[in-house]
Amino acid sequence: MCCLCNTKRAMCLLTCGQSIWVCLQEIMKWNGWGYSDSKFLYNKKGQAEFTGKRYRLSGMIIPGLREWMESTFGANLQHKTPAAPILNSSAVQPPTLNEAFLKELKSTGIPFSHDAEDRVFRSHGHCLHEIFALREGKIGRVPDLVVWPNCHNDVVKIVELACKHNVCLMPYGGGTSVSSALECPPEETRSIVSLDTSQMNRILWIDEKNLTAHVEAGIVGQDLERLLNESGYCTGHEPDSMEFSSLGGWVATRASGMKKNIYGNIEDLVVHIKMVTPQGVIEKSCQGPRMSTGPDVHHFIMGSEGTLGVVTEVTMKIRPMPEYQKYGSVVFPNFEMGVACLREVARQRCAPASIRLMDNEQFKFGHALKPQVSSIFTSFLDGLKKFYITKFKGFDPNRLCVATLLFEGDREKVLQHEKQVYDIAAKFGGLAAGEDNGQRGYMLTFVIAYLRDLGMDYYVIGESFETSVPWDRVLDICRNVKARIVRECKDKGVQFPPLSTCRVTQTYDAGACVYFYFAFNYRGLSDPVHVYEQVEHAAREEILANGGSLSHHHGVGKLRKEWMRETISSVGMGMLRSVKDYVDPNNIFGNRNLL
Repeated sequence: MCCLCNTKRAMCLLTCGQSIWVCLQEIMKWNGWGYSDSKFLYNKKGQAEFTGKRYRLSGMIIPGLREWMESTFGANLQHKTPAAPILNSSAVQPPTLNEAFLKELKSTGIPFSHDAEDRVFRSHGHCLHEIFALREGKIGRVPDLVVWPNCHNDVVKIVELACKHNVCLMPYGGGTSVSSALECPPEETRSIVSLDTSQMNRILWIDEKNLTAHVEAGIVGQDLERLLNESGYCTGHEPDSMEFSSLGGWVATRASGMKKNIYGNIEDLVVHIKMVTPQGVIEKSCQGPRMSTGPDVHHFIMGSEGTLGVVTEVTMKIRPMPEYQKYGSVVFPNFEMGVACLREVARQRCAPASIRLMDNEQFKFGHALKPQVSSIFTSFLDGLKKFYITKFKGFDPNRLCVATLLFEGDREKVLQHEKQVYDIAAKFGGLAAGEDNGQRGYMLTFVIAYLRDLGMDYYVIGESFETSVPWDRVLDICRNVKARIVRECKDKGVQFPPLSTCRVTQTYDAGACVYFYFAFNYRGLSDPVHVYEQVEHAAREEILANGGSLSHHHGVGKLRKEWMRETISSVGMGMLRSVKDYVDPNNIFGNRNLL
């Protein structure tokens, strides 16, 4: 039943008019990534394919994926570990309800639910251990109640009631966290209420003179861009999770997007924030572009990860939609030359909207995801390109790497910009590798997350994590972290060689963001998640030892908070604690992230 209108959820758009998330819950996986109709699988012929109709890859056969999985991980289609198909409600602990809070909540008319499915859906993000447990039907501490405010004033009422009755509130946006931020603290004895902002999904106004938009914080990225596009505008903020992550979540974690080189990170886009705290509403008095009024209170809010309050409304910079968009790609003889090229592009401040460099293992991985070619001529051209690069130009297939590019803006300027970047690439041995490869690489971003579910079907577990690092440490950190992962897997008894790979995803004047991916076949391990967590912990230690940051944009949550004191100093931790103690003295926002 729809908790908003008490009709069947499949019909709630027609009957109650509520727009997005309650219905999305019905078409999304409860124990995996993304839409239920979209997944990688092996068909009856043993061929890999991607189901559904939502993505460019949907409905296509991927002939190289099976061989890549078998050769990389030692995976075998005969060894399968299927996920629990449905949620067993009896495995969910009954809710601990604060009856006084519930009675007053009913009088407000704000929708709520203590249905097991609603509670479990909002009890987790997408860390490996969270999804692995759900696939096995293991349910830990979950929220006792879910509430759906419809506007800022509803949030004010909920927070006031929570303070009055000592209820623990946990804000919920899109549920894409990869830092354990949404896990309910098992030691929490109070009633836990998940405050789901998904019904706060409107653009309240667009100011075309100042190029700003005032938006409710529960809107998800793809809907924000779609609605702005209808008026001829965009934010340009495209994190990998933009299909599902929310504006409020971006603010709460200091998010970054794939096109930050033109549009900026979330802290560059935000003009004004409204947040409800136990001490009241915090917001600035004007929408000016910059203020010199002491430390910026926005920087207490951005990155606060739900520990201080609920972001309800945000004013963002917007831009007219770009006139022209062009993809591209460059192949380099090795990763070192690719990094040197990206460094020079950053030094000359001519980076395109997106420029991302994959190492050799990621290049092979991306090649394995290439869909089946329907044309003999296309197949011939692909073979010709491969021959030209590897034979005529002498690139080693086991060392070469590829950068994908996206240019946006005025057509004439884009073409000039494109020439400048390709000229720089040529100085580092780079060869133009075509628009198709660039576009395919960019679009694969949105389907790669689905691969982890396929891996777990066949005893393969994996994860990604990121850091930011100065330019002079990029090569060292890439080499040392990948080697540490391989060494730790061997020491921990992993019987198959792991995948350990990286890519440079965002560039700055003084450094870059580096993403690491690692995965391994866990057959023969009695507690694979524990082994995985030990390896990831060691990899994070290696990152910090090599001058990398604790996180570039995923945030801290509960997963990485043990390193916070080392990262920002004891004094810095004291400052954060002081803010928490003043704003939320009774720990109403008790998710225990960060601190």
